[in-house]
Amino acid sequence: MGGPGGAPENPGGRRVPVLPLIDLLILIAWTSLIWAFVHKGLWLAFASSFTVLGLTPYDFVLGSGVCLLFALALAARVWVKAHEPKLIHTLHRAGHNTQPSETLPDYPDPRPADRQMASGRS
Repeated sequence: MGGPGGAPENPGGRRVPVLPLIDLLILIAWTSLIWAFVHKGLWLAFASSFTVLGLTPYDFVLGSGVCLLFALALAARVWVKAHEPKLIHTLHRAGHNTQPSETLPDYPDPRPADRQMASGRS
């Protein structure tokens, strides 16, 4: 689940871009945060409380926070996935990890069987 640049791959092999999704989540979050302030201003100006699709300004602020947190988690996951091989290599060279780690455990080991036995893995 990781192509070059952190873009996950679907079973057909087409790369699915993640950055437009992150940008969309950030845009939705800021739009809903701005609407929450406008909505609250209208509440104060007209001294009446109305809702938009049953949502209050507080609901828009919560939705904005959820969108920003999801965008942050998605960006962090892409960043970690892009830097994982370098981190594993650095830890292995430093001696913190005596057994070589497999970065993608879902795929079979491409090494010949005799080399797998030599590394201590079955």
